[in-house]
Amino acid sequence: MNILFLSQVVPYPIDAGPKVRSYHVLRYLAAAGHKITLVTFCRPTDHPDDIRHLRQYCSVVHAVPIYRSRAKDAWHLLLSLIQGHPFLIGRDWSPAMAGLVRDLTDTFDVIHADQLWMAPYALLAQSYAKNAPTLVLDAHNAVFQIPQRMSARSRNPLVRLMLDLETRKLARYEAATCQRFDRVVTVTQEDQSTLASLMTPESLLAYCESKKNHPPEMTTIPICIDPVAKAAIPRRADSHRVTFLGGLHWPPNAEGILWFAREVWPRVIQQVPEAVLTVIGKSPPAELVRIAATCTSYDITGYVPDPTPYLSETAAFIVPLHAGGGMRVKIVDAWSWELPIVSTRIGSEGLDYQDEINLLIADTAADFTRSVVRLLTDPELAARLSAAGRRTAEEHYDWHKVYPAWTKVYAREEGMTTHDSK
Repeated sequence: MNILFLSQVVPYPIDAGPKVRSYHVLRYLAAAGHKITLVTFCRPTDHPDDIRHLRQYCSVVHAVPIYRSRAKDAWHLLLSLIQGHPFLIGRDWSPAMAGLVRDLTDTFDVIHADQLWMAPYALLAQSYAKNAPTLVLDAHNAVFQIPQRMSARSRNPLVRLMLDLETRKLARYEAATCQRFDRVVTVTQEDQSTLASLMTPESLLAYCESKKNHPPEMTTIPICIDPVAKAAIPRRADSHRVTFLGGLHWPPNAEGILWFAREVWPRVIQQVPEAVLTVIGKSPPAELVRIAATCTSYDITGYVPDPTPYLSETAAFIVPLHAGGGMRVKIVDAWSWELPIVSTRIGSEGLDYQDEINLLIADTAADFTRSVVRLLTDPELAARLSAAGRRTAEEHYDWHKVYPAWTKVYAREEGMTTHDSK
């Protein structure tokens, strides 16, 4: 098939969850013999070599620059308040991207939108198509749940109000947008059920330009990795490093590590004074930097191209998230690296986990403290969890084994079966 693949991020290097997803989907589609035209937003930090790397899988790659700033965000927030359109969608509308999509001359069999942000461009491409391409939305997650969960934890009444408004606007937009696609893919069964519950006749009427009056075919395909490429990392037996890894520009990550720094870490170092908290990820929040400056038990690295030296010294890998959606690829990565993990239930949502078997679950500050201290002081427990995690990654999250499910998503016939990630 001739496929138009629309991506909100350059899917290489594979250093973030959305990139991991898109990269291995592209690899599968290329291996299946499809012709792929990749159209992606790019940022100032993206390198030309990243684009060149993707050309081994794609016949054509178009990259459109995207820029964000506080001033632009403020403008789009004002427009969102006036027009009732979701802020998170409106701020990524690009005339340059729209113009490129409109001017593509190929006839595509499938238009694939990677994440909700690219759905408007897929619909635009469909409106200019001379044929009737199949529309596929890889939703990754139920986006409206992100501001919804952040609102539930916010202490600021104005912030809660803004997040609640965004939640309602996103829920309406997400429901109506999904119904305009032929196929919708989620990465967890929970998100599939959540999105399906949004799609009612009333939600369709909210966007009267839609020409469909029936829900899309839905399936679940988890985000997968290449366990062969992500080999287990030998760990030092005497390590006392506790590691967080994730982009801190993403609000759920920033909120989660700040909660850990405020509520959990002081209790941990009371019991294990030699422990060190390492936070790896770009754009660490200013409050975290201030906290770290007052205590020698912090190591705030910023973005690190290769975190292996830190991971080889990691006694506990933490995922202290209380918001977000989809699935946390950082856990699948940590499983493949054979690291012992402590996570909240939301942090491990949608994954094939078993508490005390392949990770430790902790939602309160007291439970999280207890679990981290256990890993710092009980090497046998850490080794057992690590080995079980590696087996989980190999058995359930290997793209070679799982991604043939995409064949049914792209199939012309009706009646897909659902791939159950659990």
